[in-house]
Amino acid sequence: MNLSQVTVQPAPRPGSSFHQALRILPRPRRAAMFDIYAFCRAVDDIADGAAPPAEKRAALERWREDVHACIDGAGPAHLANLQRDIATFSLARPDFDAVIDGMLMDAQSEPICAPPAATLDLYCDRVASAVGRLSVRVFGLPNDDGILLAHHLGRALQLTNILRDIDEDAGIGRAYLPRELLMEAGIAPGDGGWKAAAIAADPALPQACVRLAGQARACFDEATNVMRGHRGGCVRTPRIMGAVYQALLARMLERGWAGPRDAVRVGSLERLGILLRHAVL
Repeated sequence: MNLSQVTVQPAPRPGSSFHQALRILPRPRRAAMFDIYAFCRAVDDIADGAAPPAEKRAALERWREDVHACIDGAGPAHLANLQRDIATFSLARPDFDAVIDGMLMDAQSEPICAPPAATLDLYCDRVASAVGRLSVRVFGLPNDDGILLAHHLGRALQLTNILRDIDEDAGIGRAYLPRELLMEAGIAPGDGGWKAAAIAADPALPQACVRLAGQARACFDEATNVMRGHRGGCVRTPRIMGAVYQALLARMLERGWAGPRDAVRVGSLERLGILLRHAVL
């Protein structure tokens, strides 16, 4: 199987938060966002797959070569749409590279577990803010505010994902909460170093989660401040994404992070209300 051409959904799952947020875009912008989503989904599937690390890394590097070829106007046929999007919206090579570099962090032999805060910041920039930098070009935001929005909203979304997926990540040996917050909460590595299962089961974990949730909320606030200076279609989609994830974060704060942790989601009616508020009203 050629991992560099993993089959992916061409668009987010219908009914998902991202699908609802993207479908309000004009057709060319919506199509470009679906192509970016497909790229991100493909490389994420490689990083999270069961192949040996060396095979994952090789597949991700082939993706890098193919994207570089698209940027040069000579991409493979199966990426013709992405090549068109790159030319139409001036999508930048460093942002695609950053996404792939983030996937390489997840494709290591040793899973990410209690990274230093600086490493977590780098990871968030690569797997989330870099996607945001590609997206804001499609949305049509001015460059400086677009980069700011991508930084803050991307980090807010990724931290929320980390807080949502603690148990799922622990099941594959990953724990993304920074070690500084864990140690402040009284969680220390064992004799064998940091272990994701032990972190997830530690009764002091909620204290670290609340602190990380505070960082996410601060990023949401900064993103809102950036979007407040803009009207119209260029901020509708990121407003919807931000609002859904802020609601998700609020649900988690209400539930807390003490085990056992029941799954938390934003209901379809609430998502519809968010969509109507930002896309129609």
